[in-house]
Amino acid sequence: MELALTQTHGMLGLPGVRAQRSSAGLGWPGLLVSTQVESPFAESFAGTDTHLLILHLDGPVTVGRRVGGSYLRRQVPAGGLFLHPAGQNLTVELGGELNSVHVYLADEALRGVGATEFRLTEEYGLVDPLVGQLVLALDSLIREWTPSARTFLDHLTGCLASHLVRRYGDGTSEGSGPPPTARGLADRQFAAVRELMNARLAGPLPLNELAAAASLSVRQLTRSFKATTGQTPHRYLMGLRLKQAVRMLRAGSTPIAEVAVRCGFAHQEHLTRVMRTQLGTTPGALRRAG
Repeated sequence: MELALTQTHGMLGLPGVRAQRSSAGLGWPGLLVSTQVESPFAESFAGTDTHLLILHLDGPVTVGRRVGGSYLRRQVPAGGLFLHPAGQNLTVELGGELNSVHVYLADEALRGVGATEFRLTEEYGLVDPLVGQLVLALDSLIREWTPSARTFLDHLTGCLASHLVRRYGDGTSEGSGPPPTARGLADRQFAAVRELMNARLAGPLPLNELAAAASLSVRQLTRSFKATTGQTPHRYLMGLRLKQAVRMLRAGSTPIAEVAVRCGFAHQEHLTRVMRTQLGTTPGALRRAG
């Protein structure tokens, strides 16, 4: 279920926050992503049932925060992170204007990666390149959102949640140790997943539906699928969509824009970008070559 603004701390509703884009209304399950410019402020917020992760897009900027019984001030650089666990009150002071991305994650998103019991630690000012790249990828997905990208969204959310639990869990998470060696999918499981992918090339395909087809959890599917194919479900699905687009372009005169949509791409430019990256050509050039 999509998170509502009422499930956030209220920081996004401050008078000095100038929103640029948000996932609100896109139907993203278990998280809310918002990119904005924030003016200096000093506020206290009641705890919520969502975990808050903030990526600083510029800086350095001074941030004050109450941690336990102490009040700390730090210079947070561009790329710095702010992690606040669910259920805890938040007192924070922003010392200058800041461009940032806020990610609110529901407990369900973390439990979906296999962490049945966990607590995240409070962090601020650290730089974690992997988290930064995942948050930027979520922000980019807002700009180019199409329901057919749901599998990629689930993959990004799962990667982010799993990394947070493993890196910033306080040791109570059952997922805090090294992962066991992944087993590949059985033939029947792989066949069921691929059949569903082929049937749903043009539309959204959440990871939980792929997992259900293989009678696995989302975490088990992701690991076993990669052990079988060497690819994530999203990348494999994108490959199937690209192959279908190539077949359609070579076999008929369907307009390229229609081919793109029928094969699960957001638009013609999306298909062109993927084809150029993966095949070194464009839809138009491929059609002209016959």
